Amino acid sequence: MTTARPATPSTARAINDRVALNLLLEQGPLTATELRDLTGLSRPTVADLLDRLQRTGLVALAGERGAQRRGPNARLYALVASRAHIAAFDVREGGVGLVVADLTGRTLGSAEIPVDGAGTPDTAPTIVRALADTARAAGVDRLHTVAVGAPGLVDPATGRLHSTGQLPGWHAELLAALRELPGTDVILENEVNLAGRAEYRVGAARDRDTFVLMWLGHSVGAAVILDGRLRRGFSGGTGEICFLPVPGATGLPSADSCEGGFHGLVGSAALCALARAHGLPADPAGDAAAAEAAVRTALTAGAAGAAFLDELAERIALGAAGVCVVLDPGCVVLGGEVGRAGGPELAERVERRLAGLSPLRTEVLAGTAGGGAVLAGAVLTAGDAVRRDLFGEP
Repeated sequence: MTTARPATPSTARAINDRVALNLLLEQGPLTATELRDLTGLSRPTVADLLDRLQRTGLVALAGERGAQRRGPNARLYALVASRAHIAAFDVREGGVGLVVADLTGRTLGSAEIPVDGAGTPDTAPTIVRALADTARAAGVDRLHTVAVGAPGLVDPATGRLHSTGQLPGWHAELLAALRELPGTDVILENEVNLAGRAEYRVGAARDRDTFVLMWLGHSVGAAVILDGRLRRGFSGGTGEICFLPVPGATGLPSADSCEGGFHGLVGSAALCALARAHGLPADPAGDAAAAEAAVRTALTAGAAGAAFLDELAERIALGAAGVCVVLDPGCVVLGGEVGRAGGPELAERVERRLAGLSPLRTEVLAGTAGGGAVLAGAVLTAGDAVRRDLFGEP
């Protein structure tokens, strides 16, 4: 029989500190009275933890709040946002976007660095210098954690990035260069998984513990959140639905190419070809921007646009059905450039067609985390890592 043991005083103090710090993070400056009301702790306990957290440099006085009573104003206590700084990267084939933020996740600086073609030997150093310049301009001299979102498989055991396509070599070189930054932890995560985190925490699925984000852009991928946890699979390949065999594709996918899989139906090139078949303008380049523009045009193009959206929804529903009959997530969120452009109208069409393909009731929603979903998810991921370190969270 397991014997239950009460928490030691030091354990209890650590738990109380974490609760107070998270309240200050989520709600902003609070008075001691408000902290007592929110935590249920006694007046001496709250006074003790505030004194302790001020000594560690995590909490500081932030002014006063007038009370509707006689006596002095109540002191306000706030999290010291400058206690640690983070950076987030969205690594794409054509360049990177980056953000520098404080402990609360507030953006202090950002930059976009385009990269032509396969890049050059100086590409990775140039990007790292841009990060240093952005941080310096924001008054930041040290980054606690950098979170990087990149296409490909991130091995959960080793943290290494494995490409499922032809990614430029500077991706790996950039990761190596970032990992050489002194005193900085680097977290690598699949880009769609980070977008899924953003939809879960601040987007369309923030009131759900289980859902699947379908990312529709240049290619297609998925982030799987089950019972509040991001699932990666044995090799980091959970959500690689671009390889999903579906009816209507030109053939079958292979270990080296997803062209015959779901990607071949709803990837940006296929979507642009579908738009042209319906008489809608679509750039033959067939990149994600062209696909987004084609969907936006279809929304106001009358009967031709409606017919295109109907056929696109049928294609998306095929992949969604394959996911839903295995995972039963109850909710699918459409993200990426195409999901964002299609909005609720495309989501409603997909939901109707999915209902005819699967016996499992599934709501389909348009993503609301926006075009910066990958960066938003990276900021959240880096922030979580910092809090685990500074707040002592498990």
